[in-house]
Amino acid sequence: MDKYELQKLRDLPIEGVAERLGLRVTRHKSLCPFHDDHTASLSYHVRKNTCRCFVCMDESMETIDLVMKHLRLDFKKACKWLADSHNVILGEWKPTTDKALTETFDASRYEGFFLRPWLSDEACKFLFDERRLDPRVISWCRVSSWRDRNGINWLQIPYYDVDAKLIGVQNRNLLKGASPRFKFPYGSQCSIYNLQIVKRQKPGDELWIAEGCSDAWSLLSSGRKAIAIPSATLLSPKDKELLSSLPSSLSLKWNMFPDKEAPGERLFLQLKEILPDLVHHQLPKDCKDFSDYYVQLKSQQK
Repeated sequence: MDKYELQKLRDLPIEGVAERLGLRVTRHKSLCPFHDDHTASLSYHVRKNTCRCFVCMDESMETIDLVMKHLRLDFKKACKWLADSHNVILGEWKPTTDKALTETFDASRYEGFFLRPWLSDEACKFLFDERRLDPRVISWCRVSSWRDRNGINWLQIPYYDVDAKLIGVQNRNLLKGASPRFKFPYGSQCSIYNLQIVKRQKPGDELWIAEGCSDAWSLLSSGRKAIAIPSATLLSPKDKELLSSLPSSLSLKWNMFPDKEAPGERLFLQLKEILPDLVHHQLPKDCKDFSDYYVQLKSQQK
């Protein structure tokens, strides 16, 4: 892991990281998990992206420090947890030569996997039995699967640009609780998902924004056209520029079901700045994201 990748982890919003750890942040404060706290002593400094409890800490902590202390992990494992839980793309290998430093994603190595996608029994169970997704959607998205040397099953998810050119691959571990949860070939550009659908839109069409591939598949399976941001904490400047540059002539009607947590609502507000007409749709109280809601709806149809 190089300095650039470490900085990506340190730049994750500290309050979002705290909430992923299970802390409830209100007005930039939460109960401190490191002592018997009853008065919300852990304070968050958003501008500096740090936190500190003035009761039990001598100095402030950054994102990696907070994860290390809260989960009792060493530095390397804390970095992996941050990357997995926030969909941060880390290189699978570290370049060792000048030539390697300039190497980019080699789409030709992976395109063949998605010409005839193969789904293992475990992948089918996850996609169709657990998530109740429409097979036509998985076919459209060209989701495939593979098994590693240890017999662990992975989903293989292609990312395309607006012109349907393969620009990245995301591998998702299907073993629950496994680490790492995601792997990315070196150079993958996994930013906004399902961009190839944009050129199929007609003026005035509705387009939904999801958080992550799974929610996008659920929205598509429900009959809605959708793209996805990788994570609530990963709306990059490049993604903002891309969304802003989509043809205004389409006059798309933007919609979103934000995840029912603070990072999801913050993502909606960030998107609202770029897409002023973005409409907020509320999920039911017992559903944390649209995937939950979709499975609930499918269960009620039985």
